[in-house]
Amino acid sequence: MAKGSNIVHEYFRKEIEGLTILVRVNPILYTGTEITIQDGVTEMREMEFDEEIMEDLKVDGFIASSALEFNLYLNGLV
Repeated sequence: MAKGSNIVHEYFRKEIEGLTILVRVNPILYTGTEITIQDGVTEMREMEFDEEIMEDLKVDGFIASSALEFNLYLNGLV
C-alpha cells in the first residue's frame, strides 16, 4: 500500500474575535488545508508546512480539534 494512503491527519482550531481557523495537517508530507470562517463566509486554502508546524501551531494558540468538525466545514455541511 502506498505511503500516502495510510496517513492519519491532525486537526487544530483557533478562534480570534469572531474568526475561526481550522487546520488539517498531514504530519508525514507536511501539507494541509486551512479553513477560515468569519461572518458565515468560509474560505479554504491548501498549505505547505515545514517540520516545525506542530510547535508553530502550539505557539500560535491552536488547540487540537476533531476531524468531524473540519470535514463538516470542508464539505459545506455547516
